[in-house]
Amino acid sequence: MNPINPAKLRNSKWTAVTPMNREKHFLVSDIEFNEEGVVVSCTLEAVLSRNEYPIDWRELKDEQKWAQGWK
Repeated sequence: MNPINPAKLRNSKWTAVTPMNREKHFLVSDIEFNEEGVVVSCTLEAVLSRNEYPIDWRELKDEQKWAQGWK
């Protein structure tokens, strides 16, 4: 399981284990917190195409889907 600190999630780099639409490398481009500091929404941006995808940030913990950094 990938250890993730939600406070340091913005601009973090991720590699999709299985590429989506021929896109493999992503940045966390936007993250929103509520008043209690809980993550409300998270958006990944593909590095090459600049397409944005909303994602549940907890999915990034799954090593079967995501690897930290660009590999």
